[in-house]
Amino acid sequence: MTTTTTPPTTASSTATIGDFLLRRLREAGIGHLFGVAGDYNLEFLLQMEERHDFMWVGNCNELNASYAADGYARMNGISGLVVTHGVGAWSAINGVAGAYSEHVPVVCVCGSVPLKALDRELRMHHTSGEPEYDDVLRGYTQVTAAQARLTPQNAVAEIDRLILTAWRRKLPVYMELPSDIAHLDVEVPSEPLVLAMPRSDPERLAACAGAIVTRLSNARSPAILLDLDADRFQVTGELLELAAKLKAPIAAMNTCKGIVDENSPYFLGLYAGSGSKPEIREAVEHSDGLLAIGVRRVDTTCGGFSDGLPPGRIDARGDGVDIGPENYQGVHLKELLRRVADSVQGRESGYSRPARTPREPGGVAGSDPLTQAAYWSVVQDFVREGDVLIAEDGTSEAGCWGLDLPPRCPIVTQAVWGSIGYSVGAVLGTLLAAPERRHLLFVGDGSFQLTAQEVSTMLRHSLKPVIFLINNGGYTIERTICGRDGRFNDVANWAYADLPRVLHPGTNARTAVVRTPAELRDALAAPHDSMIFIEAIMDKYDAPPTAVASGHRMADIDYGPRGPQHRPGVQI
Repeated sequence: MTTTTTPPTTASSTATIGDFLLRRLREAGIGHLFGVAGDYNLEFLLQMEERHDFMWVGNCNELNASYAADGYARMNGISGLVVTHGVGAWSAINGVAGAYSEHVPVVCVCGSVPLKALDRELRMHHTSGEPEYDDVLRGYTQVTAAQARLTPQNAVAEIDRLILTAWRRKLPVYMELPSDIAHLDVEVPSEPLVLAMPRSDPERLAACAGAIVTRLSNARSPAILLDLDADRFQVTGELLELAAKLKAPIAAMNTCKGIVDENSPYFLGLYAGSGSKPEIREAVEHSDGLLAIGVRRVDTTCGGFSDGLPPGRIDARGDGVDIGPENYQGVHLKELLRRVADSVQGRESGYSRPARTPREPGGVAGSDPLTQAAYWSVVQDFVREGDVLIAEDGTSEAGCWGLDLPPRCPIVTQAVWGSIGYSVGAVLGTLLAAPERRHLLFVGDGSFQLTAQEVSTMLRHSLKPVIFLINNGGYTIERTICGRDGRFNDVANWAYADLPRVLHPGTNARTAVVRTPAELRDALAAPHDSMIFIEAIMDKYDAPPTAVASGHRMADIDYGPRGPQHRPGVQI
């Protein structure tokens, strides 16, 4: 006799495709949506507005929106970006590519041409004018972890798959929502979406954890080196426990400064190859048990390939580990490090951090012209516990790397992708994701000009960042690479401190133009009851020493031994 088994039933109900997508985004912890309205996504945005459980941010353009979604995801864990087909999606792709490079989970929802147009090969607007509608989808395959065009048949499965993929892999995803299906009803599960990592393979987890414990326990000088995945996969707690047990030092690459309490007795500082302090380089490069978390050798993060990581190190990534010739798949980083931290035996002695030399005051109280050194000395005194620092690529980023940060002060930056203008959009996202914290934006005049419109969005939503803008006549960081006096490194001189009133008439934003350290201190003493916008005037040839050294290394890599950087006067 043949018997049949009825599969277990799952509770379900009916909802429109758009409402189900919005429900899943909300269950993933997303409370704000960034983007620009367009006719292919208007029906979806109407559904969003009628739900009353999202804040539509509304950006000045899609590129800025993608930067804001990136900043939001770094503080919130995941974010949502809504664009329209063709013109909107292509505008946003640079920011999504940055999220891919920097391991940031952004869910990009693109309102796209109706399925009717695909079925009948209709020629639609916001396209090439040809009835070939896979071009944007193909483009996004290069910069996202997963992609899909939603249909009534696949929408429920694909929505869950893409959101979970973004969260689990810490990478952006792309979904196209055809404009004529958002209001169609489909059967949907009643259970909420649960963001959780799949369990590791038990045997691989045990074998990998055992190998790591053995390697670290037998090492005479174990050490830990962090890249940005230590932050994305939220494993700093496990790593600090492990460091305390092993009495092992922790060094960070410039991608993740601030994610570990810099007052910890085990925190060494930033590792950047030859750009590191001697004691940091010694601890990392001569470790016989180096645990490297997500480390990628990128020219801008490893001192222009001057790093010297030991070949026998442990390379741990989000879902895989290399230990010498052995490779372990199916092990997930947080579960793995929890097992290792619980299993390793504590040591009585080990690394002892040398006493830190107190910073010298630096003479910043007078009326001398403001310099980079004096500027960052004042900033050092201003930063407090819990601040979020958003640093633009260039001299602002280099200055932030030199700060001694209080606890809970992450730096949001694009050390790998390095798209100028990123920080102005990103601070909008961080402000909305963590409104209880103070957000400090550090940006230069050249970068600011790319995305300045987003200041109006901040003012429209009554957000209160402290904006530090360096006005030094152009791209000083590029003058350190090539073109010290090149006109191509100059930008138009704006009245930057006047912009808040132009972009939001009637604003009560506090603005100041400062030319001396004393004026900078006075501006920062103002009550923080609104946006504070400080325009700091500096010499265009003044740059932090780390920025100059980095620029010279970059020129040598980019242009080779016969490049123009060897001519007198070509670089700062």
